[in-house]
Amino acid sequence: QVQLEESGGGLVQAGGSLRLSCAAAGRTFNRYAMAWFRQALGEEREFVAAINVIGGSVDYGVSVKGRFTIFRDNGKNTLYLQMNSLKPEDTAVYYCAASTGWLTSTSVPYEMTYWGKGTLVTVSS
Repeated sequence: QVQLEESGGGLVQAGGSLRLSCAAAGRTFNRYAMAWFRQALGEEREFVAAINVIGGSVDYGVSVKGRFTIFRDNGKNTLYLQMNSLKPEDTAVYYCAASTGWLTSTSVPYEMTYWGKGTLVTVSS
């Protein structure tokens, strides 16, 4: 079992940057593919980025590609999301999640096994 806890959310102006972290409790973090999803008020949960176990391959949602970077530190059991050039439409609760499968930009929430509780990111215009 993996317990996930996000941090790093907050209020930022458009064009600014934030780095989200997701700390994982458990000794098997490096066996899971990891992802970030987000959910804006009144919207469905949306895929943001994923990083797989084998080769560390990554994939991004169309709306964040080129602006966000996902990476992981298996030694620290931590997943990160570096968000640059933030836009008001990036405002959402951001969740990290773990999966035993292979993740791509078409991955959907039900593919994930474990979830954190989320951290709120608000981008002002």
